Amino acid sequence: MTPLPIFQVDAFASRPFTGNPAAVMPLDHWLDNAVMQAIAAENNLSETAFTVPSEGGESDYDLRWFTPEVEVPLCGHATLAAAHILLKGSAIRFSTHAGILTVTRDEDDEALLKLNLPAPPLTEVAEPEVCRALGLSPRPVWLSEGCNDSCIVPVANEEEVRAITPDFVALRSIHRMAIVTAPGDIHDIASRVFVSYMGIDEDPVTGSAHAALAPYWAKRLGRHRFTAFQASKRAGLLDCELKGDRVILGGHAVTVIEGFFQI
Repeated sequence: MTPLPIFQVDAFASRPFTGNPAAVMPLDHWLDNAVMQAIAAENNLSETAFTVPSEGGESDYDLRWFTPEVEVPLCGHATLAAAHILLKGSAIRFSTHAGILTVTRDEDDEALLKLNLPAPPLTEVAEPEVCRALGLSPRPVWLSEGCNDSCIVPVANEEEVRAITPDFVALRSIHRMAIVTAPGDIHDIASRVFVSYMGIDEDPVTGSAHAALAPYWAKRLGRHRFTAFQASKRAGLLDCELKGDRVILGGHAVTVIEGFFQI
């Protein structure tokens, strides 16, 4: 058996048992896709991040993300987790399916990591099946290009966000990341995120969802920087800033497990 290093990190969290847990496996070379998928299934976390050193000069590492069921085109919290494990200086660059993603240390708080993601265009559409699966009446929603097909569904307030009880069976057949959001009680905005079609009924804290939420709320709040609370059971807090066609998400991360995976 071959031992491979593995870390479990709580991302967008300043203490253990909060935020979104991700596994990080730094590799020397890529394993077979089926093996990486099996490892992600064994970990049974929303994402497992695999990295290998990049051969080109544009990035430091190549990075891929797997849920227990599929490889995904973009994952924010597992990128933050990978940076938490691999970042040695002030910045680290990952080559991914979503392009080059950079994570930097905050100048005033070295423990605060800032993840740079693409801000997707948003289109107002009707998605009655999504609304029905969320237990909501039909309403205008906003669909992103990229960001795992984010579908932003607005409700009136944080109480309604917390009260959502989705039909997960119905959501599994809908190729959308359903994001229910409203103005927050304490923080600027609140949300919950459901990605049943990827095998994740409710994601604890979702970076890619906030890449879509940033342009949505920047327009409605009239400012480009705000705080965001994801109201899952684990809960997480993000600092969001829209800068042109990019979104900067600030958050902390905590290593909770270090060990070896035997295959």
